Amino acid sequence: MYPRLLLCSFALFLLPTFLKAQPSGDRDARFRQNSIRAEQNGLADPFKGITTNGEVQTNLFPIRSTGVSTEPVRQAAVAFLQALTSEQRAKTTYPIDDPEWRKWMNQHFYVRQGVGFDEMSESQRTAAFGLLKASLSAKGLKLSKDIMNLNRTLGELNNDDFAQYNELLYWITLMGEPSTTEPWGWQIDGHHLIINYFVLGDQVVMSPVFVGSEPVIAESGQFKGTAILQEEQDQGLELIQTFNQDQQAKAIIQSDKTRNNNLTEAFKDNVVLDYAGINASQLTKAQRAQLIDLVGLYVGNMDEGHAKVRMSEVEAHLDETYFAWVGGTEEGAVFYYRIHSPVILIEFDHQGPVGMRQYFPDRSSNRQHIHVVVRTPNGNDYGKDLLRQHHEKHHH
Repeated sequence: MYPRLLLCSFALFLLPTFLKAQPSGDRDARFRQNSIRAEQNGLADPFKGITTNGEVQTNLFPIRSTGVSTEPVRQAAVAFLQALTSEQRAKTTYPIDDPEWRKWMNQHFYVRQGVGFDEMSESQRTAAFGLLKASLSAKGLKLSKDIMNLNRTLGELNNDDFAQYNELLYWITLMGEPSTTEPWGWQIDGHHLIINYFVLGDQVVMSPVFVGSEPVIAESGQFKGTAILQEEQDQGLELIQTFNQDQQAKAIIQSDKTRNNNLTEAFKDNVVLDYAGINASQLTKAQRAQLIDLVGLYVGNMDEGHAKVRMSEVEAHLDETYFAWVGGTEEGAVFYYRIHSPVILIEFDHQGPVGMRQYFPDRSSNRQHIHVVVRTPNGNDYGKDLLRQHHEKHHH
């Protein structure tokens, strides 16, 4: 069982460590100041998208019919908006091309937009979860709820500091108006849970997605037994363990896990990140199947129909897909891995302790703190390439 923590620690370089006893007004002012600074720095450049060399690879994401209805998502979004008060709707809705899409951050201090679960009535929360249920698979919905609940576990481990860590500190915004023909979408934003969900007709782009937790397994408290991202962890390790010596030499870009390795978290929309590791063409048929299954764990958080559409995109570019590894490959190892192609980027990272530093005094990466990022490279995060094409076609 974890020891109870006496300090609330923050990993982001922008913040010093504050005692819980700090006046909430001072703390809130500092949180807002650091949030503004992060946004100013992160949004200084217009959106381009993640690329391998600074140039966007074009013609990857055509506007087309998928044959998978988005009507349940639209209806759930309308029901959510109708459940809100006029004041709540006003602060929850934004234009389709608003910078709000890019204003998300994992760190709990971030001052977020929209309507929070903590200010919703029970019926409004039901409608909010209804939107998630319509958009996500059962697996994706469970993951989202488990992350929210584990945030309360972190509060318990921080001397019951529920003012900063609890299951209701998550916010929803909607961009555009829910429509069958016009582009729109929604975002949930909070500590260790960010989902951006763009809709155009029957097409969906669900990225960037950020999921994770600290802890990832609750060994005590109200949600004892809750565990997340164990399949993603274990199947990644199983894949690298099937590699022969030559394959591992290509895949492992660093053998020691000495730091946090994720490169595309908050406000990293325009990262230039070249391919690294081993190309999928150098894997056996069985290994390629394992790689596809591993990607499917992440894509499978979408509703089943759109997940199949997304996986068809991934498989079409399998020979352009790279798998990179940092860390050990033995049982119980801590590691980072990256799956990267023209149409998908996945990062899985065992991170150093932040809210559980007292439990991990050496502050090295551990299996109780995981960050995952899923992105769509080459300009289609937030559905922006589809939106661009839509605007060009309809001369908005």
